[in-house]
Amino acid sequence: MELLANGENSGVEFKRDDIRLEVMPVPGTSIEVLDQAKLQNYIQTVINDPDVPQTPADWQERLLGLGFLVKVPTGEVMCTIAGLVLFGIKPRRYLRQAGIRVMVFDGVEKTYQARLDETLDIALLGRIHYEKSGGRTILEDGLVEKLLSVLRPFIFYESDVLDANSLRRDRGWMYPLNALRELVINACAHRDWTRFVDIEVGVYANRLEIISPGALQNFMTVEKMKAGQRSPRNPIIVEILRDYGYVDARGMGIRTKVIPQMREFNGTEPTFDATEDYLKTTLWR
Repeated sequence: MELLANGENSGVEFKRDDIRLEVMPVPGTSIEVLDQAKLQNYIQTVINDPDVPQTPADWQERLLGLGFLVKVPTGEVMCTIAGLVLFGIKPRRYLRQAGIRVMVFDGVEKTYQARLDETLDIALLGRIHYEKSGGRTILEDGLVEKLLSVLRPFIFYESDVLDANSLRRDRGWMYPLNALRELVINACAHRDWTRFVDIEVGVYANRLEIISPGALQNFMTVEKMKAGQRSPRNPIIVEILRDYGYVDARGMGIRTKVIPQMREFNGTEPTFDATEDYLKTTLWR
């Protein structure tokens, strides 16, 4: 038996192989630490459910059913890891590994003189609005949008020289944005919550690294992952990300997006390093 991670005072114990980690309770939490506006946006707008909960009891029942809340043997109702990560207000306050640490360095090695060292602490999901035309507008950033906003000054370039024909400056991303977004979403969706470290994104002079805590799931290997095989560690998180359009139905983003987009962008291929502690993906400039 192993005491619930981060919850020495919860009195709740689980065998690690008896339950999915994402539905474990997070001690010190309750429905009040979930962002009500984002939950309302999810039910009413994202999944277009006409039966929106009207009372606190209705909300608790619905969120228990969705796996965002869980009742523990003491009778308390707590957020699950999935619920907190997806919709929590400052989730790192209760689950210290729930953020993304962003570091930027001038050279090719990690040094103490980082240009940026910041840990992002917001819910994975924001709020969105669907247009009648079928498009969508982001009303409030989630973790992925916030990360890309923080990274932009360091991975977006603008030439000092005007193009002679267009009289415009050459500008653009140093990495394919869709590939980068896919990797960040994968890291958030498939990380191991028993590892008490944040996802890490490092920008160097010649590369960008994304480190997702935890070994690859089950019998997954880098070769199988590149071939398109799937093995979701956190299915609730994956399904909700799919509802928001972050994850496609096939779940083959590495094979169909990341690898071909890097080849097309600069002729390189991403490097995947899998250890017992993490999966590190490197995009090369």
